[in-house]
Amino acid sequence: MLMRTDPFRELDRLAQQLMGPGTWSRPSAMAMDAYREGDEYVVAFDLPGVSPEAIDIDVERNMLTVKAERRPTAKSDNVQMELSERPLGVFSRQLVLADTLDTENIKADYDAGVLTLRIPIAERAKPRKIAIGGGSSRKEISG
Repeated sequence: MLMRTDPFRELDRLAQQLMGPGTWSRPSAMAMDAYREGDEYVVAFDLPGVSPEAIDIDVERNMLTVKAERRPTAKSDNVQMELSERPLGVFSRQLVLADTLDTENIKADYDAGVLTLRIPIAERAKPRKIAIGGGSSRKEISG
């Protein structure tokens, strides 16, 4: 379903630190976990501090795209920022889903800063037993 390792992940992290927050044209990557649980795949994205209204999930054919935006918290004029390490801006992740997944029935939940997608395995892709019929009777054709 997914690429198990991303050789460019560390490079992306370093570039994000050097180039600043992600933008809609150049979003930053978001951390995620993906695993199979029974008859579905579960993908969990870390999005702490992002409101559910700022998350966009799209599926087009077999491409799943998750975009989110973390905006700065509202500050009054008398606040002086001493330290700001939490990344702001736009985050995005695209996953190529196998044809064996049911993209019509993806469920999304957002709790405690974690977006969890549950993608069921399509019925046609599940293993099934094939019944063997009893022999067939042959007709003799005489000429």
